[in-house]
Amino acid sequence: MATVVDEKMAVPVDVEKEHPISPEPTGGVRDKLLKHSHDADMAMKAFAGREGEIIQLDEATNKRLLRIIDRNLMPLLCVIYGLNYLDKTTLSYASVMGLRKDIHLVGDNYQWLGSMFYIGYLVWEYPTNRLLQRLPLAKYSSFCIIMWGLVLCCLAAVKNFAGAVAVRFFLGVFEAAVTPGFALFTSQWYTKREQGTRIGIWFSFNGWAQIFGGLVAYGIARGSRLHGSLIAPWKIVFLVTGLLTSAIGVIFLFVMPDSQLNARWLSKEDRLLAIERVRVNQQGIGNKHFKMYQLKEALLDPLTWAFAFYALAADIPNGGISNFFSQLIVSFGYTPEQSLLYGTPGGAIEVVALILCGYYGDRWGQRILISTLGLIVAILGMLLIVALPLSNNIGRLIGYYLTQASPTPFVALLSLIASNVAGYTKKTTVAAIYLIAYCTGNIIGPQTFRPKDAPRYIPAEITIICCWGACLIDMVFIWWYCRHQNKKKAAFRAQPHYMKLANQEWLDLTDRENPEFVYTL
Repeated sequence: MATVVDEKMAVPVDVEKEHPISPEPTGGVRDKLLKHSHDADMAMKAFAGREGEIIQLDEATNKRLLRIIDRNLMPLLCVIYGLNYLDKTTLSYASVMGLRKDIHLVGDNYQWLGSMFYIGYLVWEYPTNRLLQRLPLAKYSSFCIIMWGLVLCCLAAVKNFAGAVAVRFFLGVFEAAVTPGFALFTSQWYTKREQGTRIGIWFSFNGWAQIFGGLVAYGIARGSRLHGSLIAPWKIVFLVTGLLTSAIGVIFLFVMPDSQLNARWLSKEDRLLAIERVRVNQQGIGNKHFKMYQLKEALLDPLTWAFAFYALAADIPNGGISNFFSQLIVSFGYTPEQSLLYGTPGGAIEVVALILCGYYGDRWGQRILISTLGLIVAILGMLLIVALPLSNNIGRLIGYYLTQASPTPFVALLSLIASNVAGYTKKTTVAAIYLIAYCTGNIIGPQTFRPKDAPRYIPAEITIICCWGACLIDMVFIWWYCRHQNKKKAAFRAQPHYMKLANQEWLDLTDRENPEFVYTL
């Protein structure tokens, strides 16, 4: 059970009357914290009128709350994130089901269809992050989910390249809110020790979507070939996945709360406890106000650009493989219909890699280093594809399966945006920069698979290996930098005159300005 302890100095009415942390007599950290303490996190509203109380959670209550939160949040996050991936990759399935011929794609038209989704995503990524901060989080996310499903249905109606380009652009616009929004949900509801595993689980539904999508596309293609269909098989794929997405989006609208403050499936007391349990994160549950100093800090923080470099370098391979994996499997010597079926085991590899890396990363407190194991496996897989002869279909197919372990560091860094970036304006800014770099990589990626390089696509494959090698170096730097910052903060807190502000966790401070903040490794 939770207990309440009287503590007069726990939540002061006027935080300026509390002595802050700095041993400096004037200015410095003390003045900076006091200056930024007036526009606090939304969590402070939950504790209004309860000044002088400290709520202590016992282990049983904490586990009970975690079970309730998991039961109500995780199924929706998982299913919708799976649909997010499925809806992006329906183009790959459609490419071997008659799309190219029916809408008269020539030359590099298909490459540009792959890239256009990410152009729309890139254009709208920063505005959508501002809206995620400003508007009710769940309601804005729901709107985007419903709209992207309806836009995907429109692909079934396109007649030419121009129409397909327009639809793919708006598909990217509406899907841009999903990944940063889900990272915000995770940071809002879960402690740092829980976030890596939870993000790994919902992101792993990309793999489940690859399995499900491949089987559905194979069934539609085979059924249409054997029994005929009123409309082209690739159009059925777009309609089925688009309508399913919109239907789940409506459920999301009514079930998902914007924060703990309006969770209908929690009692009034449990809402307070659900906020209290994330106090340890040192970053609160949200702040609706834009703060210029946090934007500047995000732009000057080396971690921001280390994250962005990884997203750019890692998603050049992702952009190529996710749009061309069906054609890549065909190049191994299989039929287009077989490629839909044989692509599904790659999804299983991704699921296993993400869940294992997420779980053991949190358990052993080494999220960054453990995540690199998936990338090393992917590099080995790509080396198999490059080195084995065209006649070795099975060996090259196994190599493709191994490449599907590559998202583990990307997901680890996404979880670090939830865990290691504090200050709501800073968090949404870093998330936007990370995903803008992700879009840029995915725009470049399909362009590396040039028609003249078929069937081996050697230049694209070498590009993938080089990008992943650079990503490994970047991950080691991120691990070293976070470890170094933790040592500096520990030394600062060890100074004899150090004292923290009461309720410092709820003041919407950034990770760099809050000496209590500890970076997750």
